[in-house]
This record gives sequence, structure tokens and C-alpha cells, in this order.
Amino acid sequence: MSDAYAKAGVDQGAADSAVAGLVRALGAIELGRASRQVPLPGHYASVIKLDERTGIALSTDGVGTKLLVAAQLGRFDTIGIDCVAMNVNDVICVGAEPLAMLDYIAIDRADPRVCEEVGVGLARGAELAGVEIPGGELAQLGEMVRGVDVSGACFGTVELGAIVDGSAVRPGDAIIGLPSSGLHSNGYTLARSALEGLPLEEDPEGRLGRPLGDVLLEPTEIYVKPVLELLRSAVEVRGLAHITSGGLGNLERLSADVAYEIDAPLPAQPIFELIAERAGASDEEMHEVFNMGCGFCCIVAAEQCEEALALLRPHYPGAKRIGSAAQGPREIRRP
Repeated sequence: MSDAYAKAGVDQGAADSAVAGLVRALGAIELGRASRQVPLPGHYASVIKLDERTGIALSTDGVGTKLLVAAQLGRFDTIGIDCVAMNVNDVICVGAEPLAMLDYIAIDRADPRVCEEVGVGLARGAELAGVEIPGGELAQLGEMVRGVDVSGACFGTVELGAIVDGSAVRPGDAIIGLPSSGLHSNGYTLARSALEGLPLEEDPEGRLGRPLGDVLLEPTEIYVKPVLELLRSAVEVRGLAHITSGGLGNLERLSADVAYEIDAPLPAQPIFELIAERAGASDEEMHEVFNMGCGFCCIVAAEQCEEALALLRPHYPGAKRIGSAAQGPREIRRP
């Protein structure tokens, strides 16, 4: 992980070790029955067998330190969209249709204005994703929390025979990139560190086209409806990847033992260049932390690439083939 990110306060190596420890502990659960879990190690969502045909896909995530930017600006009405997006975009990666989400709001003291604004965003995100939010939890944790934290958990359904885990990906398959709306909800510790001191109400040197705060609070794109349309089409979808922290390296979470050659990447928004300059971060470091303009990838057979793009471009005119799967060890190859 990048030196710049470590200096900003995120030790990814420690995080990986911590997750490994959690996984080891949870692996010792004794059920007294056969596990219903579908083996999808390292994937975006977990799937539990409901019966012999149907699985329940599960995911949980939060908004992270993007909330600190919202607090600086006193604007929380888009944060709920981020919370929905970070969850439903993972659930769709296994080919599941997200159905519902529960939210969890931890706050130092109940603030009606803040909570209502978060609710406005949650409602808008739910509409964009086509999911319900039938309940949630508000916890006042003044002794533990400063400000507010927002997270959620999502579930959907998928036919067990239709799970998309990437195992069908073959060398030569086309990788289609869908544009991000900006930083989404990852890398904000590095972004805030790099941009510290710049007025959020202004556009630094006229480089962004709008105030910095607006760019930083741009909601995470929700890819559910276009990807569901693709899944329900005649196109064989062989792999799906939500591009979050780790960038295009998230493709390596798919099951296929192939390399991913990225020869025509999507353009990165100006905010990424600004962060890189001020953080002194290399191109490699930036691609480890951020989505760099590509928020989601769909992998299809090369001969169906144009058919897939015809379905996706009405939603994302900037969608395009960004590379292909190739023979070799599981790795990302960029120019």
C-alpha cells in the first residue's frame, strides 16, 4: 500500500492482518449442521443457501471519513446515497438483485437535522437502487463517537446456478469500465490529508469546475439497475467488480486465474490529479487507493462486448472496453 496513505494514517498491512484474524476466529464457528455458505472467498458479497435453488446475498459497509467532509460543510443530505451505494454495488457483483437494506447511525447525540438529512440521502439512494429500507438503528454513543457515522447492511437474492463469481472468465474476454462519479467513498483519509488547507467553498485554481466541497461530496454512483439489465439480457456476464479501495486491483478478487490487461483506461477526473500533486503520491500509489475514474467493471466474451456496451451506454455514455483478460498469473497489467 502507498507511502502517502500510510503517512495520512491508514496502515493497510495492519488492516489486512486484522481481517485475517477475524476470519480465523469466525472460521471456528461450530454450527452442529452443514454450512449453508456458498464458497466465494474474497468476493464482494457472501451468499447463503436458502434452499436448493435460491441464495441470499449479504453485504455490509459504511461511508468512512467522507463524513468528516460532510461535517465540515454541515451538509449530510447525500451521505445516505453513499451508504446505499457501497452496499448494493457489492451485492450486485455476485449477480444478485438487491432487495432491502438496513441502516445503522452512530451519533454522539441525537441531532434531528443531521438525522433527517441522512434519511433524505438514504431514501434517494434506495430509489436509485430499487431497494427498500424497512428499518435500522440509531445509537447515541457520546462516550465513543464524535459526530456521526453511517453504515448499513444489504441483502438480495440470486439463483444458485446464476451466481457470478468470475470463474467463467477466460483469456480474451473484454473488460468494460463504467465511469465513477469521482472519489466515491474510498481514500478520503488520504484525500483530506492532501487537500488540507484548501477552502472547500472554492475551486482550487479553477481546476475542478466547481467548489472543492461539492466535488468531495459527490455521491457514489449506484450501478444496480444498468447491471441488472445487463444480467437479464442475452449477454453472458462472466465477471463483475465494484472498484473501490484497491482500484482495478479489485478484479483480482474474481475466481478466475487470469491476468487483467488494462490498455485503454477510463479518464480520471481532475480531483485525482490534484490529490496526487499535493500528496506527492505516485501513479501506482493513486491506483492502489482510488478508483481513478472507473467505478465498476463488467467482463463479457469479446464477441459480446459491443452488445453489452449498447445496453450500458444509454446509462453511461462514457462506458467502454478498457482491457481484456489474458493468460498469466492473477495480476493487473497497466501501461
